Amino acid sequence: MEGTVFTPALEGLKLVKSEQGEILSQPFLDACKHILPVIDKFGAAMSLVKADIGGNISRLESKYSSNPTRFNYLYSLVQVEVETKTAKSSSSCTNGLLWLTRAMDFLVALFRNLIEHEDWSMSQACTDSYNKTLKKWHGWLASSSFTVAMKLAPDRKKFMEVIQGTGDISADIEKFCTTFSPLLEENHKFLARFGFDDMKAS
Repeated sequence: MEGTVFTPALEGLKLVKSEQGEILSQPFLDACKHILPVIDKFGAAMSLVKADIGGNISRLESKYSSNPTRFNYLYSLVQVEVETKTAKSSSSCTNGLLWLTRAMDFLVALFRNLIEHEDWSMSQACTDSYNKTLKKWHGWLASSSFTVAMKLAPDRKKFMEVIQGTGDISADIEKFCTTFSPLLEENHKFLARFGFDDMKAS
């Protein structure tokens, strides 16, 4: 493959903001979708995360598709629910964006761990990033399922070889984390304005 598995995501991230600096719905969701092939390389350890991310992307995408002009900007998907007081529903786009952002926080933390802690095993890198991001929002059931899944994490060296392709994987991971993190931060700030950023899993 040309470049690394991150190449499509890095290309996609260039299109996420409008000229006015607002996050656009479809390009943001596309950038998240480009991460799914990276998650695939983790195998069974990440099947829960992948299903969760995929489900939240589909939920946001189907709302966006219902009226692409109205929902051109990512936060318009939330604003309409705030107005209709449906944002706190478990099937809302607000909830979808919150959990999609949290799952991406976890992945960014994990990718950072892989380049910053070369001596860590894959399950150590996964567990540390889980504890830093998703754990406080998960109930006991989700948390224990995750702990079990992490035991299936692939060998770190093999994983890095698989995702490397023909590019510089460390540079691409660094670039991805640096470019994507501020967008996730923006999502959190936006959701926090309405008091949604600290909703927990039921």
